[in-house]
Amino acid sequence: MAATHHKGRGAVSTPASRFLVQETELDAEEDRLRSSTAPQTVLTAMQAGRIISSNNSPDVPFDRSINPYQGCEHGCIYCYARPSHSYLDLSPGLDFETQIFYKPNAASRLLAEWQKPGYECKPITIGANTDPYQLAEKSLLITRQLLQLFAEYRHPVNIITKSHLVCRDIDLLSDLARDKLCSVAISIPTMDAELKRIMEPRVPAANARIKAINELQQAGVPVSVLVAPIIPAINDAEIETILEAAAAAGATHARYIFLRLPHELKEIFESWLQTHFPERAEHVLSLVKQAGGGKPYDHRFGKRQTGRGPYADMLGTRFDKAGKRYGLRTDAYQQGLDCKQFLSPANRQLGLDF
Repeated sequence: MAATHHKGRGAVSTPASRFLVQETELDAEEDRLRSSTAPQTVLTAMQAGRIISSNNSPDVPFDRSINPYQGCEHGCIYCYARPSHSYLDLSPGLDFETQIFYKPNAASRLLAEWQKPGYECKPITIGANTDPYQLAEKSLLITRQLLQLFAEYRHPVNIITKSHLVCRDIDLLSDLARDKLCSVAISIPTMDAELKRIMEPRVPAANARIKAINELQQAGVPVSVLVAPIIPAINDAEIETILEAAAAAGATHARYIFLRLPHELKEIFESWLQTHFPERAEHVLSLVKQAGGGKPYDHRFGKRQTGRGPYADMLGTRFDKAGKRYGLRTDAYQQGLDCKQFLSPANRQLGLDF
């Protein structure tokens, strides 16, 4: 399918899932019609089995996470979660941002996990892959239902989001924050409205996210800023601007992630580059490969988040210096949370039985 930019969408292509054994070829007329038709968002319920995911990556500052949604309508072209749609035999391109799956039983599955004998309380991050406050959350309220459980049972939780919709739940977050039971990380990769429009089309404006940082801070919720991802020759010049604005709004911590291009994302990102920045595409990809040790992506622990080599080292130095200048801690994006206040539902049920 030819590369086509649809207003309000990030991907300009629909590459097939890497797991498909046979790919259907469209004839020229079918290809033209599909390329010219604006793709609509489709929401589909997906019943969750286990809701808590685990990881053992030393690059990630948490080992438990929940994703209320699979796929994300925000349409961020750089999203490293895009290839996960291949497991559904859908495209990591436009399908990822138009075919959205939500987990209506997320809250009940979480409670079931907590009720298991021997459950060990550790902070859980909501939004590690796809945004828990994407557009569907406004009506589906799945993230809010989860937060209500975290508040009721005093379980520590971290939120990662790009949306100011997180402020809707300030009542729950401030309640948790009073007991050191939550933190929020707001992701802002650019302050440029035009770049945001094509890079993360359905994400709220940067100013709205800066305002969200301030509102959360005023409510007593610890807030950090994520400059994620840093893309060479696209948004790397904005590091200092973003950190200055976030610090002024009340953020206390900052972290960055270098562009990651696993699996099909490499093709998707390159098509986007050629569509929107043809004159600098070669330079961007050259710097990406430099930071990947000659490859578009170095997946190894300790390398995949920050890259390596002179260019990557320069970014790290700039980020740390800017963090110090604006009073931000750059060694983490979340504060230590208290796991001792957890009210186990298993113990509560045991008490009722007696």
